[in-house]
Amino acid sequence: MNLVWGALVVAATAGAGIAAMLFVRRRAPEGSYFSDGDRASGVFGVLATGFSVLLGFIVFLAFTSYDQSRLGAEQEALVLQQQVETAQFFPATMAEELTGQLICYGRTVVHDEWPLAESGAAADEVNPWGVELFRTVVSFQPETAKDEAAYGKWLDQTSERESARIDRMHGAVGVIPTPLWIVLILLSGVIFVFMLFFADSAERARTQALLMGSVATVVASLLLLINFLDKPLTDGVGGVKPVAMERALETIDEALAEAGREVEAPCNELGRRV
Repeated sequence: MNLVWGALVVAATAGAGIAAMLFVRRRAPEGSYFSDGDRASGVFGVLATGFSVLLGFIVFLAFTSYDQSRLGAEQEALVLQQQVETAQFFPATMAEELTGQLICYGRTVVHDEWPLAESGAAADEVNPWGVELFRTVVSFQPETAKDEAAYGKWLDQTSERESARIDRMHGAVGVIPTPLWIVLILLSGVIFVFMLFFADSAERARTQALLMGSVATVVASLLLLINFLDKPLTDGVGGVKPVAMERALETIDEALAEAGREVEAPCNELGRRV
């Protein structure tokens, strides 16, 4: 979330609400437009309660999606490291090939899939290096108990990595359906209009401004929060970043260097094939 734009949106919303309230206040009767303030307060309480309950449900839904994407990104990076270790138990030539392809997979996630998701596009295409990994392994025929153990472990980790990738991409396009957004905006408008009927020419202008400004600020802030949680893969403050995958790639490079294994990845630093 861009904090500057978020602050500007909240300020603009509060300013518009305050301006509307002060404009209506100029011709409002003393005591507001409601002849029975207690009855009006009761109706407003029902509106506010319904709005808050719906907001709580949507915030929970959006945060669940946000957390799922974050955990998926971390799990995918962890399994990638584990697969590099498993790859070393295959025959030497195949181990080097699989290790290079895994490194390219991680680079593609960081430099291709993540920017695409941050732009709002659905990066749900198959990772090309995932396909290459499958092609490399599918023709392998285990001959020893060691080969069979490595092969079985590799298949399990591949399933875990693909599942984690799905979790990571789950929140890229948002999970809150359009009807919920329509209802939220409609209820926000109803509350805004209802507040205007509390305009009271006998009240001080600053009191009326505070009355409307506080409500507008809270509603606008909550809507922005929901929008942020609904799209966690953003480049703003608090967005899920490819930090786990970047750390995993660094760890893999360091581990291979310590083990004395030289692997020439079939891609450049951006994950593009060379």
